[in-house]
Amino acid sequence: MDDIISEFLAETHEGLVELDNALVLFERNPGDDELLSKIFRVFHTIKGSCGFIGLERLGTLAHRAEDILDLVRERKLAITPDFITALLGAVDRIKTLSTTLEKTGQEPQGSDEDILSLMNDVAGPAYQKETGSSFGSGETADAETDGTVDESDRAWSSAAGDFSTAAKPEEGRKSSTEGTGTQQTLRVNVDLLESMMTVVSELVLTRNQLLQTARTTKNIAFNTPLQRLNQVVSELQESVMKTRMQPIGNAWSTMPRIVRDVCNELGKKIDLEMRGQDTELDRQVLEMIKDPLMHMVRNAADHGIEDPADRRKSGKAETGHILLNAYHQGGHIIIQISDDGRGLPLQKIKGKALQAGLATQEQLNKLSPQQIQQFIFRPGFSTADRVTSVSGRGVGMDVVRTNIQKIGGTVEMTSTEGKGMTFTINIPLTLAIVSALIIEVAGARFAFPQLAVSELVMVGKGTGMEIETVNGTPVMRLRETLLPLIYLGDYLKVWDKRKEHAHHDGDMRYVVVTRAAGIPFGLVVDHVLDMEEIVVKPTAQNLKEVRIFSGNTILGDGSVIMILDPSELLQAANLREDIAHHHLADDKHLLETTAEENLLLLFKAGDKTPKAAPLKMVSRLREIRTMDIELSNGRPVLQHLGRLMPIFSYDEAPLRGENAFLIIFEHDGQHFGLLVDQVLDIAKYNGSLAASSEDMLLDTIILNQQSTDVVNPLWYVSSATAAAGK
Repeated sequence: MDDIISEFLAETHEGLVELDNALVLFERNPGDDELLSKIFRVFHTIKGSCGFIGLERLGTLAHRAEDILDLVRERKLAITPDFITALLGAVDRIKTLSTTLEKTGQEPQGSDEDILSLMNDVAGPAYQKETGSSFGSGETADAETDGTVDESDRAWSSAAGDFSTAAKPEEGRKSSTEGTGTQQTLRVNVDLLESMMTVVSELVLTRNQLLQTARTTKNIAFNTPLQRLNQVVSELQESVMKTRMQPIGNAWSTMPRIVRDVCNELGKKIDLEMRGQDTELDRQVLEMIKDPLMHMVRNAADHGIEDPADRRKSGKAETGHILLNAYHQGGHIIIQISDDGRGLPLQKIKGKALQAGLATQEQLNKLSPQQIQQFIFRPGFSTADRVTSVSGRGVGMDVVRTNIQKIGGTVEMTSTEGKGMTFTINIPLTLAIVSALIIEVAGARFAFPQLAVSELVMVGKGTGMEIETVNGTPVMRLRETLLPLIYLGDYLKVWDKRKEHAHHDGDMRYVVVTRAAGIPFGLVVDHVLDMEEIVVKPTAQNLKEVRIFSGNTILGDGSVIMILDPSELLQAANLREDIAHHHLADDKHLLETTAEENLLLLFKAGDKTPKAAPLKMVSRLREIRTMDIELSNGRPVLQHLGRLMPIFSYDEAPLRGENAFLIIFEHDGQHFGLLVDQVLDIAKYNGSLAASSEDMLLDTIILNQQSTDVVNPLWYVSSATAAAGK
């Protein structure tokens, strides 16, 4: 494809992305001159570029749109829904023609009389009154007919301010001035960015191998340059990652248009609110969630929000509300799509499930409302009574969930019939380098996505947590629920050679608590080794059929290990969902408390008194080598996520042994570690805990019939800040 056309398509695509959203906003705010100028500028730029390279159809459409917008700027034409619909029709046709141009390198033949006539119907009378002529498909409203564009045509001004459109930048470079400095941007081919990411990923692997070697050789002369290399690689990795990051608002740009189309077709009134548009994530992840998000917003507008008459009958405002919200949480992104509509109709879902043979009436009677709602994620399942032009065409929520799970994400749903529903999507920032928990069973190591880990629990003799069996399924009692378990060693048929089965002894083991498809379960493993930033490699062709593996990675010691996929593992293990949703309170009594509930991480440190810390401030758990602890300004620190993290010992006692357990806390983006003897469990405490930085202990409470000291993470934050200031 010609470089000029390629550059034109890139800039046109950027402009069209802006137009969909801008036109819908302008319909709501017709007096916004700045928004009008922005819309005018995009059409003007497309028209000028088309004239420069001789794209007649595209140029005529953009020129006609520019002409009727000029009438609006001169206050000679009013903004109506038909006006916006005509311009959106022009945008859609320009998109179609641009797609063909990109594929073939040539503008397609044909007529745009339908779109031109639509714009003529909107603007013809006003223009005829002004000039004594009318629009036609074969003529333009001004004298520009020779296909050239001079400098005076590129610059224009309006009441909202002065704007200028640039011709094709030299070598693809654009510059813009902000304040007193000049910011330059450069278009870079996506393939080049992917290549850079691959090279950096390999560099990270090499760095990890060198760090592993340094831990065993204890060569002091080697350590100093290696620490510098580690810092440089971390900075390079962060910089390359930033080049791939894009605001999630780019994926939301078409949402206002989608909601408007639903409103126009179905006679609804819907207010779309978008928060966190500037939240950034990897462009590869962004591309993969565009379609799922679009489908979920369509569903909310079409099936979720009622029409004005029904909303009035139920005591609601005529205008429904859809909220799109995105924010960072740890190393991942949370996206919420919520509406105040009708929610999921349980009886209708039951009827559809019976009709499709997904369950019997007896089985449905035993299911909880949450379990019944999960049927919407079954392939081909739909509660729609009719097919519209915007939804109900066979692409169901099963496809949405599958696409999200492909990128290592999860989707959860809550619904209250008559009040609305909320989908919560949890996805990684990037697919290239992710945090993973390194686990071990029978000497074999595996990586488990940290994003999918809810908590870690130790089970076995002396821990107070035992594994039981319910109807042939191994379970453990985790607070008020029975948690079904999967023995990873049994499932993969890898066991300690000294034992017939990995779980037929009383040794202590770890349970990695996770969830997939809305079902909580635990993965029983021998050891939890470390949390590590891993480079994800695609699964080899001969392992493609083993779906429980989502890829592989290379550890610092050169070992290649497989990355587990929680959703595929759950599906392959075929756990019983009724046990996963079984509440112990249903068998005994409902817990009655009005006190505040706090989750606490239990651990041993210092004296024999049990210790605990608020789980909400715990970022992760690590087992570290004591030799990796360094000193900075006389204070112990540890390299963590490319930075030096201050660490503390609970009782200031000297470190004992080669390894130590570390609880990593996070507060306002600052990380610090607390060295402890052993991490035990997570427990619920029904009571309030003060939050102050003045005391080392928040409180001493009675937990599990024992006096327990609750440490105050904010006290350590204060200590770290004070030490840094000296």
